[in-house]
Amino acid sequence: MELHDVWFVLIAVLWTGYFFLEGFDFGVGVLTKLLARNRAEKRVLINTIGPVWDGNEVWLLTAGGATFAAFPEWYATLFSGFYLPLLVILVCLIVRGVAFEYRVKRPEENWQRNWETAIFWTSLIPAFLWGVAFGNIVHGVEIDRDLEYVGSVWDLLNPYALLGGLVTLTLFTFHGTVFTALKTVGEIRERARTLALRVGLVTAVLALAFLLWTQADSGDAKSLVALVVAVAALVAALMANQAGREGWSFALSGVTIVAAVAMLFLTLFPNVMPSTLNADWSLTVTNASSSAYTLKIMTWLAVIATPVVLLYQGWTYWVFRKRIGTQHLADAAH
Repeated sequence: MELHDVWFVLIAVLWTGYFFLEGFDFGVGVLTKLLARNRAEKRVLINTIGPVWDGNEVWLLTAGGATFAAFPEWYATLFSGFYLPLLVILVCLIVRGVAFEYRVKRPEENWQRNWETAIFWTSLIPAFLWGVAFGNIVHGVEIDRDLEYVGSVWDLLNPYALLGGLVTLTLFTFHGTVFTALKTVGEIRERARTLALRVGLVTAVLALAFLLWTQADSGDAKSLVALVVAVAALVAALMANQAGREGWSFALSGVTIVAAVAMLFLTLFPNVMPSTLNADWSLTVTNASSSAYTLKIMTWLAVIATPVVLLYQGWTYWVFRKRIGTQHLADAAH
């Protein structure tokens, strides 16, 4: 296996980790409107992800940096062609981070309610747009002989990509719902389990349609295996949720995300951005990659740094592993 193939796999792993981790905290952000009935319950939801949301975003930064260094042509075409949706995602992530920090800076109810509304929208919008972006990457876009995107932003809003956006939105919301059931106690935990069943059924229908479309469009035997694993894991997650096994339900919803993302990258390889104008103009792991020397240096750095990051993030989740409820909130407004 060549180094550019290795780095394609590593970037796929980074995106998978990002969607697994940021997926549930996007979902929890959406639940501040769908599940919480009062201010106290919103605080509980936000507190479940408060210690970890910023660490989850490290995976996005690493995935973007790795793409820039390992596949500069891919990075350039992707970020120039998808400039507007990626800018919207970036603005949402910035506002979302500010909302988490500023929400508790003043005790006024309006102040905190406004920032909580910001958390909801800046969780929902990126959850949808990431699906749209990856739908276009896998399905292909208008790339010319100079390896540049020549379509418009409206071309990105095609039926396949929009379905992908609905899948990531509902899947992340389901992932966040079972995470909430795992991390809370009392009435909010029971309502989270009930909501997880409803959201999960909608997710199953949308995900099955999207993955079957993907398989029919550009799949092979390997991607079919990933499709079966994703669907089976989602069904098992629903069953575990109904049985009150929140830990298993969360793990299985995570397997669904891992298998679904794996399927997308399996159907993509060896392309990194297919061209709908001419297959010969597609960006591939070969024509979009950096030099072998650059990839070699990056590999050694990754071998040294990755275990440290994983150990630190794992320790963070272990420290904040206990369930919380409204009874654990401080009386003070902030």
